[in-house]
Amino acid sequence: MAGIVNYIKESFGELKNNVTWPTWAEAQSLTILVAVFSIIFSLAIWGIDTGFSKIITAYFKMING
Repeated sequence: MAGIVNYIKESFGELKNNVTWPTWAEAQSLTILVAVFSIIFSLAIWGIDTGFSKIITAYFKMING
């Protein structure tokens, strides 16, 4: 149990003293960038999914007559 407590203390010490945190402005701009790319990526996946769905539907209509 003491090993776990020591690990947690050291982890917090690393986060507080050794990690370089972004400024508030950097964090905001990076958050917006991630949101924009997430939306673009989700729209691309939706478009590909819709296209494949139409292709598969047309294929099955073609073989079933």
